[in-house]
Amino acid sequence: MSKKLTLLFMLLGLVRISVAQQVVSGKLTDSTGQPVLYATASLLRSADSALVRSALTGEDGLYHLENIGPGKYLLRLNSIGYKAKYTATFELAPDIPLKMLDTYILYENSNPLSEIVVRGQRSLFKQRADGTVVNVENSLMSKGSSVLEILERSPGVLIDHQNNGIMLNGKNGVMVMLNGKPMRMALDQIVNMLGGMSANDIAKVELLTSPSSAYEAEGSAGLINIVTKKSVLEGTNGSVSITAGYGYGEKATGSISLNHKAGKTNLYGSYNYSRDQAYSDFHAIGTEQEPLLGGLASSDFLSTDKLLLNNHQAGAGLDLKLNNSLTIGGSINYNASNTTIHTVNRGEYFIEPANIYNLNASINGVNRWRNISSGIYAEQQFKKGDKLSLNIDYINYKNDYPIDVQSTFLDQNGNQAGSNDTLFSPLSKGLSNTHILIWSPKIDYTRQLGAKISFTAGLKGTQTRTTSRSAIQSLVDGEYVSRPSAMNDIMMKEQIGAVYSSIKVLLISNTEMVAGLRYEYSDTRMDDPSAARNIADRRLGVWFPNFQVSTKIDTDTEWFLSYSKRISRPSYNDLASYITYNGPGSVNTGNPLLKPTVTNNLRLGFDNHGYAFSVLLSRDDHPIARHQIVYTADKLQMAVSPQNLIFQNNLTFQATIPLPITRWWTMDYNLNAGWHRFKLDYTAQSVSKTYFSSSLNTSNVFKLPAQFSLELSGYYNSAFYNGSKKVDGYGVLNAGIKKAFKGNGGTIQLSLLDMLQTGTVTSYFGALTAEAFDLNSHVDFHPESSKYLIFKLSYTRAFGSATGSTSKRKLKNASDEIERILR
Repeated sequence: MSKKLTLLFMLLGLVRISVAQQVVSGKLTDSTGQPVLYATASLLRSADSALVRSALTGEDGLYHLENIGPGKYLLRLNSIGYKAKYTATFELAPDIPLKMLDTYILYENSNPLSEIVVRGQRSLFKQRADGTVVNVENSLMSKGSSVLEILERSPGVLIDHQNNGIMLNGKNGVMVMLNGKPMRMALDQIVNMLGGMSANDIAKVELLTSPSSAYEAEGSAGLINIVTKKSVLEGTNGSVSITAGYGYGEKATGSISLNHKAGKTNLYGSYNYSRDQAYSDFHAIGTEQEPLLGGLASSDFLSTDKLLLNNHQAGAGLDLKLNNSLTIGGSINYNASNTTIHTVNRGEYFIEPANIYNLNASINGVNRWRNISSGIYAEQQFKKGDKLSLNIDYINYKNDYPIDVQSTFLDQNGNQAGSNDTLFSPLSKGLSNTHILIWSPKIDYTRQLGAKISFTAGLKGTQTRTTSRSAIQSLVDGEYVSRPSAMNDIMMKEQIGAVYSSIKVLLISNTEMVAGLRYEYSDTRMDDPSAARNIADRRLGVWFPNFQVSTKIDTDTEWFLSYSKRISRPSYNDLASYITYNGPGSVNTGNPLLKPTVTNNLRLGFDNHGYAFSVLLSRDDHPIARHQIVYTADKLQMAVSPQNLIFQNNLTFQATIPLPITRWWTMDYNLNAGWHRFKLDYTAQSVSKTYFSSSLNTSNVFKLPAQFSLELSGYYNSAFYNGSKKVDGYGVLNAGIKKAFKGNGGTIQLSLLDMLQTGTVTSYFGALTAEAFDLNSHVDFHPESSKYLIFKLSYTRAFGSATGSTSKRKLKNASDEIERILR
């Protein structure tokens, strides 16, 4: 490893290029000499006043316009509440890389526009070179929703509610992040957490299929980065939101966020509580061989889940600017979640020639999560745009999930099937405890190498320690006992070290290239302390190159090309060889022989005024498909476990189409359509499959009189495969209506979820190839919304120093100008 790291640093040291580039800088103040924040500096061609570049002033009133070619220009300087100012014409020559303009003064408008607000708004969907951005705060449906519901409405994202999984663009292997920090848990646990998190404070969701080398290489399908809102306004301000709703049972959410910014200090905090009484069920019919029951069985199985979720989230943070160049800060977040679960399973099994068995089981448990995540940072700015930053993160996850099971498995004569052993005992209980500790330091350095080149390098280390203990205990002869195969005691230690670099180069006046290289070395060891045995011991070092090239034809038209290599390492749940009880003939287990997935992605795209089209070509080696059907070692039971496919090739087309029909009606569409080919060999015979799949996300927003607005949104996912399991297509239509009150009266909104109750998900085993025990099954999974119409009523109101008349203009100035520049 040391030789590889030395080689990387030698490569980084060779990057010393200096190329001339034109940069325009200056400063804006008001008549009192105070900096004007969030003013717009627009660079115009002197010949025709065409817009070339725009930038916002920072807290110091400074603006910087980069990537400018030689020519004659002038500046338009404006800010709401001030008179616009135009500079004299100036010229940029190839031999003048930096143009420093005088400090200009903006004078307040004596007749401000207090009644007219021109408000820019980002499109709901936005394609970039590294992926797609969903501007969540632009959607009415975000209020009162969970973060998981927001993801489910995002382009290319598919949520498997039955098995708690997430797919992106038809692929497994997704890394989920919150504000750029990975959520290092098993995917099913992440899904449970996101289902309890409120989306009221979510600004956007980034779906990154080709992220830069600064991001971790984990996530073969890509990264899903959930970004929360953060205030940039002076003074004390915040918002409150309450939601009440009903479906199968009550829904309620209450949240408050506060932000205080004074000079060089910024304090922020938030609290959210959510309660959700939910329902789901699945109905399975099929045939399979049942060695424990004596032959071929036809089965009819119904499982219902009734849940009551109570979730608390609290967070606080501090940003402190010690001087003009050094900023420090930190944050801490706490989450406590209790989910009471009541599951009832009923099944009928007809065994040829004439035996009938009936299963009745009642399962009760409480799933408790306690999570603390914290971090500190320091950022030092140097001259010429150089920057050094240090981050240290600490995460502590705790989960406790005990269950009690009462069951009967009787034949047609009322006799207990099997014997009174651990497989057929009428009384059982489950114990499950998981504890995850994570430390992650990171250091980054950015240097400006001349006017056209910037260089970034960094180091990151992550140490994860996971302990997981679980067991199924059955009452046998008056005592609770466990089969050895139904006990689990696992300790996993994983260390990942990464070194990375990237270089951004302005090749010509309108073409920019970003190239990066990342090396990650992982050391993963998983042991069973109770049995004194090793389950997995793996060391892996991989290079991950990436690059992006973008060419701007004009300010609204861009071509982009990107390439990235990524990896998905099996989680501890995937690798652990423990067994949990499904029924006498079926168990859940891990697979210690799993290999990591390595993916190569190549993406070409075009964007013109927000109308974007792209093609993504990817190759996955050893992709992981979860919840597949195989034999247990003794071939007496069916094992549901993750398995490696041999490969999967994907060619995905994505179209983002914003359609402003009229001033009062806008539509946003995002289409993902893909060709897929995979091969697998864990079934009785190896099999290859080629298929086509697509997904469509749409939003229609209508601006109505009296400050009302209406949104109709929905999504449709066509049929697809997850390993050997086939899933039929399904879709959902949602609606929301919002009323904005005048002044600072806030907004009230009514949302209806899955209005047509079409969210049923149907899947099949045995449709592609012969499964273990000749299983042929048809499963209908019904989420709550497919059986109960869910409605939610939400009220949101902002408050604080930014709501006064003068401050309100500054608030509108900041938000409107930032929105317009970032579109």
